[in-house]
Amino acid sequence: MHAVLRNNLFFVKEQVAMFKAANNYDIYDPSTNQKIIECREPNLGIFTKIFRFTDYKRMTPFDVEVRTPEGQNILSVKRGFSIFDSRVEVFDEQGKLAGTFSRKFFSIGGKFDVLDAQGTVICTLQGKWTSWDFRFMKGEKELANVSKKWAGLGKELFTSADNYMLTIDNSVAANDTARVLIMAAVLCIDMVLKE
Repeated sequence: MHAVLRNNLFFVKEQVAMFKAANNYDIYDPSTNQKIIECREPNLGIFTKIFRFTDYKRMTPFDVEVRTPEGQNILSVKRGFSIFDSRVEVFDEQGKLAGTFSRKFFSIGGKFDVLDAQGTVICTLQGKWTSWDFRFMKGEKELANVSKKWAGLGKELFTSADNYMLTIDNSVAANDTARVLIMAAVLCIDMVLKE
């Protein structure tokens, strides 16, 4: 696991652009305001780009590369075309399968299980339908939470940019694979649950 994932606070900022098809994010260390992670979707096909501007956006495939600003691989998140089964695969910095996400249908506010490489549920991402707050729960214990930070009403009205604060609980060990999966899940909230 890459050392940058040992942090407990991450500010996730969607790159602002009109008519953009790719899911691109920059992630900052809130204590230093330094960009520590870049998330890019560089290999979009023409048909995927077209469908990203339709009502079928949530069904389109994605392949998000997560790297340091210097280009070191941290993880990648992939999904094929999805109609009913939204199975997302997460790969670690060496390209090994770290785990998957399995979306729970008919959940209010959004919900998906986060599974390790062996298919064991390590936590569940739960959302609230009344707000943009998500919690990673392992039974009754909260491992991490994500909340949306508003960048001003005008900006939110005229762009689709979203900013999030990810907080990982101190109880999650610095070398725990759950950190890779939690970071990957945060990047997928928009693509799997909200768009």
